[in-house]
Amino acid sequence: MTALRALADPLPFDYTARAQAIAAVAATHAETVDRDSRFPAETFAAIREQRLLGIMVPREWGGEAASLAEVADICYRLGQACSSSAMIFAMHHIKVACIARHCHGSPWHQDLLRRLCREQLLLASSTTEGQQGGNARASAAPVEVVGERFTLDRQATVISYGVAADGVVTTARRSPDAPPSDQVLVVLLKPDYTLDPLMGWDTLGMRGTCSAGFALHAAADTEQIMPVPYEKIHAQTMVPVAHLTWSSLWAGIAAAAVERARQFIRGAARQAGGQVPPAAAHYTKAVASLSTLRGMIAAAIERYESVRDDETRLMSLEFQSMINLTKVEASEGAVETVMHAMRACGLSGYRNDGPHSIGRYLRDVLSSPLMINNDRILANVANASLMSPVAATLSS
Repeated sequence: MTALRALADPLPFDYTARAQAIAAVAATHAETVDRDSRFPAETFAAIREQRLLGIMVPREWGGEAASLAEVADICYRLGQACSSSAMIFAMHHIKVACIARHCHGSPWHQDLLRRLCREQLLLASSTTEGQQGGNARASAAPVEVVGERFTLDRQATVISYGVAADGVVTTARRSPDAPPSDQVLVVLLKPDYTLDPLMGWDTLGMRGTCSAGFALHAAADTEQIMPVPYEKIHAQTMVPVAHLTWSSLWAGIAAAAVERARQFIRGAARQAGGQVPPAAAHYTKAVASLSTLRGMIAAAIERYESVRDDETRLMSLEFQSMINLTKVEASEGAVETVMHAMRACGLSGYRNDGPHSIGRYLRDVLSSPLMINNDRILANVANASLMSPVAATLSS
């Protein structure tokens, strides 16, 4: 299966070969990861062996300065092999991107990035809390500072792969008297916190992300609080990187489903003396849908990388609306693509026990409209868009 974007030359640092190596491991264990709802330990052993957990870190701090396009391409390849592995890989790099972009002036965070590259640390994310659900721009629990230390007690209803991670990056209110939207981003390492189970993770799909709920109790140095307000981190880095890496792995899931449909249609045509079955029309739709999906994501990545150093354009209503709507369209498009692939395969795709089964891909991709719920995004974009006139020309 082709990668997210056509590449005339190998990626720097040979990301293509490294991504193929970890995807092969991920594919081998994907069924048991899903069946047993377990962390994909074998995949992440391979990722550490390939030293891919620090590739987005700038070279000055020990990384490889990989672009978002390069990381997204790895997410796409991993998404074809094991959805949960791809999601964990994406979420880790979202946190790395936030720290790397906004840690200037913070020696502690710069040292952390050096250590992350050296030791291949895995960072988990905690932005979902209590009754706030998926609203990452509101926190209930505050950091409470005493001298040069702080404490944080947070009811985190979801911490993906929290037990397996080497650290947790979490949002919190700036202080006990701050409003929910006045937030900071806090970086915690394992010695800084404990996790007490609140709820399990028995879900339809994405089972290997192990996104259980925990009461997080932390005590750490105040220098571990990111120096930049979370509002800025959220808009400039968290949202774009999350939506684009997630969209890439969802496209990878869709690509894997389309490949199974291709193999089914080819087999059916061989058995029928070259006559393709009527369901081939759904395969055609799946191919078209996947092509549109890949093109949209690639264009959005290119757009982000062209404005990432221009704070005014990055924070503009136009860009923020575009990046949020990309997530909505990519998630809906990935589901549509997988459904076309299933219909192309018919009962063979519906079965769980055959070589053309689409079941795991469908279960996993159905999570995509729910991660930062599309209805919430559309409502927020609608409210913001009411302030701007509709474009009068194609080029405006």
